[in-house]
Amino acid sequence: MRARIQKWGNSLALRIPEPFAAESNLHEDSPVEVSVRSGKLVVVAVDEPQLSLEELVARITPENRHGEIETGPAVGDEVW
Repeated sequence: MRARIQKWGNSLALRIPEPFAAESNLHEDSPVEVSVRSGKLVVVAVDEPQLSLEELVARITPENRHGEIETGPAVGDEVW
């Protein structure tokens, strides 16, 4: 199948036809690895593991933990 590269903002974009996306198990916001091999553009789906809350919390360290973030006064019926 032939396709065309189109301008998208400051980048170029290639639309992936639905049958190709389905066969490759690609969906909107699917992570992919993009590379060039022997002058050819290669796009490979990347598996992202679904982490549990416990696994996510286990990754918190003093280096990546931030303090409380001020978001301003309540604007609705929030109860703090």
